[in-house]
Amino acid sequence: MLDPAKIYDMDTTMLMSMINMKLRDEFGSLDSLVSYYDLDQDKLLAHLKAAGFDYFSGANQFR
Repeated sequence: MLDPAKIYDMDTTMLMSMINMKLRDEFGSLDSLVSYYDLDQDKLLAHLKAAGFDYFSGANQFR
């Protein structure tokens, strides 16, 4: 389960993996995922980018 209150306390590799799973299985876009969990998309992107993960919209996943 992705807990929005604890999202930035998680290990970033685990967070990226969980988000990719949710994007693959439950959400058609990053926009719909951040909207559902009421997350700041820019903050999430910056957090994952700082750990070396970029979002690829064509693949709808972080790598």
